Order: sequence, then C-alpha cells, then structure tokens
Amino acid sequence: MAGVDWFVIVLFMLLMVAIGFFSYKKVSGSKDFYVAGGKLPWWLAGISHHVSGYSGAVFVAYAGLAYTHGFSLYVWWALVIVVAVILGAFTMAPRWSRLRINYQVESPTEYLKIRYNVPTQQLMAWCGVLLKLFDVGAKWAAIGILLYVFTGIPIVYGVIISGVVSLIYITIGGLWADIWTDLAQFIIQMAAGFVMFFVVLSRFGGGWEGFTGIWSELPASHAQPFLEPYTIWYVIFYFFVVFLSYNGGTWNLATRYLSSPNAKAAKKSALLSGALYLVVPIFLFYPMWAAPLILPNLEDPTQSYGMLAQELLPAGLIGLVLAGLFAATMSMTSSDANTISAVITRDILPVVSDKFKGLSQKESLRVARITTFIFTFLTLIIGIQNEHFGGVLGLIISWFGALVGPISVPMLLGLFPAFKHSDSKAAFTSIIAGLFMFVVTKYLVTVPLSIEIGAPVIVSIIVFLGMGLLNRNKAVNPEVEKLVQAVSKD
Repeated sequence: MAGVDWFVIVLFMLLMVAIGFFSYKKVSGSKDFYVAGGKLPWWLAGISHHVSGYSGAVFVAYAGLAYTHGFSLYVWWALVIVVAVILGAFTMAPRWSRLRINYQVESPTEYLKIRYNVPTQQLMAWCGVLLKLFDVGAKWAAIGILLYVFTGIPIVYGVIISGVVSLIYITIGGLWADIWTDLAQFIIQMAAGFVMFFVVLSRFGGGWEGFTGIWSELPASHAQPFLEPYTIWYVIFYFFVVFLSYNGGTWNLATRYLSSPNAKAAKKSALLSGALYLVVPIFLFYPMWAAPLILPNLEDPTQSYGMLAQELLPAGLIGLVLAGLFAATMSMTSSDANTISAVITRDILPVVSDKFKGLSQKESLRVARITTFIFTFLTLIIGIQNEHFGGVLGLIISWFGALVGPISVPMLLGLFPAFKHSDSKAAFTSIIAGLFMFVVTKYLVTVPLSIEIGAPVIVSIIVFLGMGLLNRNKAVNPEVEKLVQAVSKD
C-alpha cells in the first residue's frame, strides 16, 4: 500500500460520510428513514438490491472456490440468483410495494401481526434481530481481515474504521443514505472490478481469445458447469433457499421493494438487479478463474484476489480495489442495520412497552436513530471481539443461515391467497420443523451438501402447505383475506 492507495481509501470513507450528511435533509420522519417515503426510484432500488446482496466475502471465500472449482461458481451462485430474482420480479417484488401502500408498513415483519398474530411476529422478529447482531458483527470482522491482508494493519482497526463511517452515515441519513452510498459503492466496485478484469485479460492476450483461452490452460474440471459438491441437485435445492432469501427473506432486500412507489417500479427494480447478477459476476470472477495460472499452487486460495491485486496493479489502483472490497461489505452491513432498526422500532419496542405505541413521525425518527446507533455499535463490539468467540461466532452464523429459509417460508408464502389457510400454527410449526431438519442434516446424519442446504426449506414448505390443506375447510380471518387480496393486485 503506497501513499496514494491510502489517499484513495480515505477519500472513499469521506465520500460515504458526506453522502450521509447530504441525505439528512431528505429525512423528516421514520417513513423517510426506513422506506425512503415510498419514493425510491426503480433504478436506484435495483442497484441497491444488487450490491446489498453480497459482501466482501465474494472476494475472499468465493475467490477461493473460483480458484479450485472454476466456472461452476457462476452457475450455482450467479445464475441461480438471476433466475430467482427475475421470477421474484413477477411474483414477490410487487407484493412488497403494495403492502407498504395499503398498510403503511415500514419494516418487513410489521405485517405479520395481521397475517398471523403478535406471538408469531415476535418469534420471527426476535430471531432475526439476535442472529443478525452476530451476522453483521462477522461481516465487520471480514472487513478487518481484508485490510490486514492488504496492509498488515491489525484487524480491530479495519473494523473500527469501516464501522464508525457506516455508523455515522446510516444513523444520520437512514435508508436514503444507505441507497446513495450503495450507488457510490456500486460505481467504485465496478471501477475496481473492471480494472482487475482488463489487467488480467491483457495478461492472456486481451480480447475474446484472452477471455476464452484460459480454459484450455486450466484443468478440464474448471470448465464444467457442475462440479462436486456443487452438482445439479445442489443447484435445484439451493434455488429454493435463494428464491426466498433474495425476494424478501433477507429483510434488507425486501426493504428495496417496500420503498418502491408502486408495484411496477418494484418489478422493474428486481429485473434490473437480476440483469446485473447475470453480467457483473462474469467480470468479477474472471480474474479469480485465471488466478491458478498466475499464482499456481496457493496454500490458501481465499487470498488469491488480494494477492492478484498486489502483484498486478500499480499504486493507487490497489487502493481502488480495496475500496471496492470495503464497499461490497459496507453496503450489506449498513442496509442490514437500517432494516433491523426498523424491525426493532416498529415491531418489537411497541410490544415491549406501551410508550412506543402511537408515536408521531418525528418521535419515531428519534427512536429510529437511537436504535440504529445502538444496534450498529453492538455489531462493532462483536466484530472487534470476534477472536474471543472462537468457533461460537461461526456456529451462530451457520444457525443464521439455517434460520433464513424456514422463517422466509411463512413470511413470503403468507402473502399469496393460495396459502391463506396456513395460519399462525402453520407458520410456527413450519419454522420449528425446518430447524429440526437443519439439526438432523447438520449434526445427526451425513448427507450430500445439496440435501443439507435444501432440506430445511423444503420441509418448512411441506409443513406450511400441509397444515394449510388441513385447515382448508375452516373460515379465514377476514383481515387475512383482505390482506392477501390487497397485495395481489393494484
């Protein structure tokens, strides 16, 4: 890292803070803070949905998989997301927008008290908030590790620098700050990604021949679309998880649709995000695919992207690539913080204490900023203390991944009239059944990775639908009937 690289990093951080202060004047109440007043342009929502869907882990863990497994990474990760998001554009995205328009919700879990009941809503809300606390903390730690790989600076400083910057802009500007920083971070990511792409491409002669030529030099398995353990069965099972996650099961992504002015805009934003997932990963992954030819026999392939940058890029551009890695993770962590704050402020606190009920927009905004600050601050503490958790943090993250699917089943399917007979008991039981299956496949029996990933979600869906069928002769609560019809059409 030369002086000019540090200058680029500092400039990036100052830009993020400046956007936060710029967004401050657009926020006059919690509705602006959490759902941008329902005025989020479709193209901004689409870009934000895209960059909020992955973190710097793509440049570490996925770089390692690209190094060892080649093209199959694009098939099971990017293409699966493309299909899931585009299908969701026609089925899920418009429903989230109509939900805000008809029920004035400001958090993804706010409608659950109507669709099911308060205890079911609280179960989902508390599980999501507590597990996200550690999930976001782990992402801060990942940023610290990235900075350490590039500079040798202790991990704690990387966590503090990125965390404090995010803490400032997300607390001041809310979702508007999150969205505009997402746009800036997207531009920086693309600039960094294209620089790496063309530098590596020129190494192999440039042009189309340079792009395709690496596959004849790499092991034949690297060109395969499916490679153990990422088989076609893995892709099929993983699709169910991804469809639920990227269409609202991951709450910060649901917020992008909630904030859209109408169903048409939400649909267009989802289509844009899907298109970006189709194209952008090709440019991001190409240097990772070519890495075995430039850096053969690496002991730790997860360091390949960082080592490529250090070996191939001149001063200044290394700082740009590192800023791109920061941007990828900060986009996800700040959007998580904003959405979790909405769940705490809108759904948990009013149940905990009556003094949080019936707040005005300005009073709610004050609470929103306080909860955002506290939640983000706690995640930073966890990120800084990550070494003291040992394997516990990793265990919690795996449980978070296991919970996303089962909780998403009643959240998303509950918005469709076809599943209106699946009540609160069906929701609760499906979540427990999914978690039970996770424990079975993770700890009690040895199964292929495809089964381990997909079984919890599949079981949750079967239980949710099955209990709905058992209830098909029972009268549906009029409020539930009204809700599912309201979100199904304009």
